[in-house]
Amino acid sequence: MGELFRSEEMTLAQLFLQSEAAYCCVSELGEIGMVQFRDLNPDVNVFQRKFVNEVRRCEEMDRKLRFVEKEIKKANIPILDTGENPEVPFPRDMIDLEATFEKLENELKEINTNQEALKKNFLELTELKHILRRTQQFFDEVSLTLIRGYFIYLSNIFCRFVAGVIGRERIPNFERMLWRVCRGNVFLRQADIEDPLEDPTTVIHKSVFIIFFQGDQLKNRVKKICEGFRATLYPCPETPQERKEMLAGVNARIDDLQMVLNQTEDHRQRVLQAAAKTIRVWFIKVRKMKAIYHTLNLCNIDVTQKCLIAEVWCPISDLDSIQFALRRGTEKSGSTVPSILNRMQTKQTPPTYNKTNKFTSGFQNIVDAYGIGSYREINPAPYTIITFPFLFAVMFGDLGHGTLMTCAALYLVLRESRLMAQKNDNEIFNMMFGGRYIILLMGVFSMYTGIIYNDCFSKSLNVFGSGWSVRPMDGILNGSTVLQLDPAVDGVFSGPYPIGIDPIWSISVNKLSFLNSFKMKMSVILGVIHMLFGVTLSLFNHLYFNKPLNIYLGFIPEIIFMASLFGYLVILIFYKWVSYSARTSRDAPSLLIAFINMFLFNYNDPNNKPFYRGQMAIQSLLVVIALACVPCMLIVKTLVMRRQGRTGAHAAHPPFNFADVAVHQAIHTIEYCLGCISNTASYLRLWALSLAHAQLSEVLWSMVMRIGLYSRSLGGFILLAIVFYFFAVLTVVILLIMEGLSAFLHALRLHWVEFQNKFYSGNGFKFLPFTFESILDGRAED
Repeated sequence: MGELFRSEEMTLAQLFLQSEAAYCCVSELGEIGMVQFRDLNPDVNVFQRKFVNEVRRCEEMDRKLRFVEKEIKKANIPILDTGENPEVPFPRDMIDLEATFEKLENELKEINTNQEALKKNFLELTELKHILRRTQQFFDEVSLTLIRGYFIYLSNIFCRFVAGVIGRERIPNFERMLWRVCRGNVFLRQADIEDPLEDPTTVIHKSVFIIFFQGDQLKNRVKKICEGFRATLYPCPETPQERKEMLAGVNARIDDLQMVLNQTEDHRQRVLQAAAKTIRVWFIKVRKMKAIYHTLNLCNIDVTQKCLIAEVWCPISDLDSIQFALRRGTEKSGSTVPSILNRMQTKQTPPTYNKTNKFTSGFQNIVDAYGIGSYREINPAPYTIITFPFLFAVMFGDLGHGTLMTCAALYLVLRESRLMAQKNDNEIFNMMFGGRYIILLMGVFSMYTGIIYNDCFSKSLNVFGSGWSVRPMDGILNGSTVLQLDPAVDGVFSGPYPIGIDPIWSISVNKLSFLNSFKMKMSVILGVIHMLFGVTLSLFNHLYFNKPLNIYLGFIPEIIFMASLFGYLVILIFYKWVSYSARTSRDAPSLLIAFINMFLFNYNDPNNKPFYRGQMAIQSLLVVIALACVPCMLIVKTLVMRRQGRTGAHAAHPPFNFADVAVHQAIHTIEYCLGCISNTASYLRLWALSLAHAQLSEVLWSMVMRIGLYSRSLGGFILLAIVFYFFAVLTVVILLIMEGLSAFLHALRLHWVEFQNKFYSGNGFKFLPFTFESILDGRAED
């Protein structure tokens, strides 16, 4: 249980793997994902390592599989994903896999080549079919035309022509160029092909054309222009009978070609469908093999060439599992020599490893985004599980909005298995899905604070009946247009509301003033408690790392400094709430002025009376104690560290640098003392964001929803439905998404800056075990 609050205890271990068993042992270690391999060949080029050829062969197989996958997706065939985790193939199986993938790739390439040639041939025959049909129409429609003042009959054998097809979008420029180059001595007729033509790569729209001319010179010009505009020319007989016979032959060839195309496509579909059933398993096997060989390249080879030596970081609590995995790998390989795991003594800093599950991983990511914790440093994530959604809810508190957020998070939580299986590529959705438990707790806590604020879509809920009565003030209220209740009048205030804020405040004109005072004091109380808790956690770090100097001249002065000033302020807030009633509240002194006067030692202010007897002595003592803590942290601790550095210096440690230590301690002390003031003020964002959210919600209700509540007729019902739609959309977009994101970011800042800096350095590096998990999830292997 203690490992939940502190990173796992790690050890550096040396593995001695027999050459014939190394592959299977690394495979088993990748399945359990508990060791991080160190590179023992940092100076060796990647292309000079022992297993570089095996890595290249795996990359080549991966390339072939990607080609097959591309063809499968192009054919819109779904890839079967059963969630199977296949075992890693043995090295001897690589030859069979290579042969299988080679055969599949060649077969698909051959099919594609043949299909492309058939489609190209089919396209040419189709174009020729349209030319023969349209050409006959051109000859039937036109019998006589005038070219440069001469009558020429198109059926005359002395009149020449060419026919072909051209892209429909090129026709205007094509016609203009023919007219200019041939000086009007040609006659062009064209017609669009209604059906789009299927090219081997795309679908195109073309037009049929025929050009009449005389002479070889014009023929050459016309052919060059056609070539320049990428027009395709086809032979066309001159007599109708020949064209008719040729058309019949073309149609017969098209029918035969269509049958061959259908058979080729059916064969291609069968090949791809068979591949789609196993391609995911193939991918996993190949990428596991590649990962294993890449890891083996990190190992050293014994001089006898019979043993591989590896160094790994691993959790001490998982050593038994690692040993068992090594035994499984040795047995699977058939080796008779067991693999050896030997723990090593080292002064290197181990990586930081915090075990998480699907619930705690989101909160751990919030902490890690600030910085990976130093080794065995206390982990803020368990405390963040409560404090983060609570501080969010203080800013976001609304029962209605919290309910909507909770329902959205519950949908993601209850359907998480199905949503994970779908593997959505949308980055925003994946971010929301990864933080589904964070959103769930934020929604639940927002419902709680919404009950405390008595706020539900900007409206208050009168569940228990108000604790105020207007009957004793009938005479006063008769001459007033606004509700102003005086708690000092007998019978007006019967007692506090059972839970949260009394609903009558929602119609009071001084509602904002009351909530301002309440939420501002609440923010200071929560902030000081949160920071004191952070300073307290630093004590556990000092105890664990056995640093008594940091306890006596670090933690104790820090906690005394903060408690003497800001802890005292929190006590004053509670004291004022308890000590002054409705009748005496007008004579209550100001907390802010009293706190300022405390630092100025000013106790003669006639406008601000003391809270209690002996206030001057107690406050003066607290200020002196707080000021005395500063030289303890700044001077005394520095001098003690200097003395320890001189007496404890030896060859194994670098020389003690007093200037660096003094500057570092001065920065830390000044930052802490000034930070106590600025950090306490920073928690006032809880008050500001809470009021902003409540006011935005109220404005949205009054400016949008109230419009639909004016009329009670049928038309008013339709108007209400339309208005409610816009109200719901604006509520989700503005109050849930935008305001929720704003409160999330502010809660994040309060944890990173105001809370974690009291005890969390975050100077470590993450434990990255060798694991096949990313391969199973379909993500690329690093």
